[in-house]
Amino acid sequence: MESVQLNNGTRMPYLGTGTNTYGKKNNEYNGELTGDFSTLRSAIEMGYRLIDTAISYRNEAGIGKTVKESGIDREAFYLTTKIPTEDAYIKDKETVRKTLNQSLINLETDYIDLYLIHKPIEDEEKLKITWEVMEEFVSKGKIKTIGVSNFSNEDLEKLDKFATIKPAVNQIKSNPTQWNNEWIKDMLDRDIRPQAWGPMKTTDQHKEYLNEIGENYGKTWGQVLLRYQTQRGVVAIPKSHNPINQKANLESLDFLLSDEDMAKVAQL
Repeated sequence: MESVQLNNGTRMPYLGTGTNTYGKKNNEYNGELTGDFSTLRSAIEMGYRLIDTAISYRNEAGIGKTVKESGIDREAFYLTTKIPTEDAYIKDKETVRKTLNQSLINLETDYIDLYLIHKPIEDEEKLKITWEVMEEFVSKGKIKTIGVSNFSNEDLEKLDKFATIKPAVNQIKSNPTQWNNEWIKDMLDRDIRPQAWGPMKTTDQHKEYLNEIGENYGKTWGQVLLRYQTQRGVVAIPKSHNPINQKANLESLDFLLSDEDMAKVAQL
C-alpha cells in the first residue's frame, strides 16, 4: 500500500475505507446498529488497513471488534476516529479525557493512529481545551497523530495561536462536484495533509468523461478519480459495501496518470 509521510514523521496509507454506514440497518447513516460488520471484514481481507470512523458514527466498538477478530497485528492497521464538538464530549478537559479514553476502549486498542476534531469548534476556549488534551494523549503515546476535519484556513489560524503540535491532517470534502483546490493547495503549503471524504461523489456526465480517460489504462471512472486524488497528494477514504468495488478502489493505486490526463481530470 502506498503511504505518505506526515509532518510528525509518521506514515499514513494513501487509501483507506470510510465506515459511516457500516454495521447499520439498510447501510444508512442513521440506521439502527445491527452488529453486522461483514463489509468491513471484506475490506480488511481485500487489504485495506486505513480505517476511518468517528464517535458520531456510533460504530467505534464494532470497528474495534472486527479489527481485533481479523487476526492481523494491530500495528498493520491505521485507525482514525473523530471527536464531536458538542459539550457532552468537550465541555472541559476531564470530559475530553473521558471521550478519548472511551474511543480507546471502543476500538479495543492501546493507541489510536489518528484522532481528528470532527468539525470546527467555534468557542476558542473549548477548541484550546480539546486540542491541549489531544496533545496530552500524544505525549502519553495513546494517540500517534492529531488533526482536524472541515477546518478552513481561518479555523487553522485559531489553532495556531496555542497549538504546540501542528495538525498533521485536515479531512475535507473533495470530489468533482467540489474539488476545493485552493483549500488543498493551502494545506499542502502549510505541510498539513489533505484527506478527502466523499471522494467518489460525481455525476453521470463526469463518469463518462473519466471513463474515456480510463480507457487508456484499462481503468474505470472511479479508479481514475481516486488515482487523481492520491497522485496529487490527497489521501482518499472511499466507502463501499460491495467487495468488487472495494477491490477496484484498491487497484487505483497500481497505475499512474499522465500529466496530460491529470490536467484533464482537474478541469472537471
